[in-house]
Amino acid sequence: MHYTKIDMDDYYRKDVFRHFSEDCRCSVSITNKVDVTELYNFSKKTGTKFYINFLYILAKVLNSRDDYKLAWHEGELIVYDKIHPTQYIFHDDTETFTIAYTEYNEKYDVFYNNALKDLLNAKETREYGLDLKNHPNWFDASYIPWISYESLHIELPDGHLYFNPIINWGKFKESESRLWMPVTVRLNHAAADGYLVALVYKLMEKEINLLCK
Repeated sequence: MHYTKIDMDDYYRKDVFRHFSEDCRCSVSITNKVDVTELYNFSKKTGTKFYINFLYILAKVLNSRDDYKLAWHEGELIVYDKIHPTQYIFHDDTETFTIAYTEYNEKYDVFYNNALKDLLNAKETREYGLDLKNHPNWFDASYIPWISYESLHIELPDGHLYFNPIINWGKFKESESRLWMPVTVRLNHAAADGYLVALVYKLMEKEINLLCK
């Protein structure tokens, strides 16, 4: 785990950061429908798992800008070199989850194989496996496959300066020959505003097109 301290005098969002970390501590989240038709077709064509392919897209997007890799560490704002997805693997028989930590790698094949291995290993245990102490630079990536929802809210205490992204997505639906999947992006408002949250969706489109071309 490597990180760099942010020089607050030169930080381009310093005034906004101060306001939303001192005066009005809150988070911002958006739920939006993402066109995943090409990613679904790519998964079928290559015999790969759509879930892991989307997880790769998500990790690549969130590692593309420092704004998504911020943290509050020992009273200072830092930016991690990388952040990694925390998977939540559901067990149908016990209706519980096991956490799987998968390290992000920009190389698609490397990430895919590692994520698949982590997923299969998690299916073999019923332990929750939460380990925040050794995984500070990890973001939540949680799939909700049972419904195609319209909105979702993750609430954290206003006074808690938690900057790690929290991403949820649900079951996709077909509409006018396209597949649309609800994706919710939650970020601390001190670290991100509506533009930066909306940009996640724009970058998803870009990365899906790059992977599937």
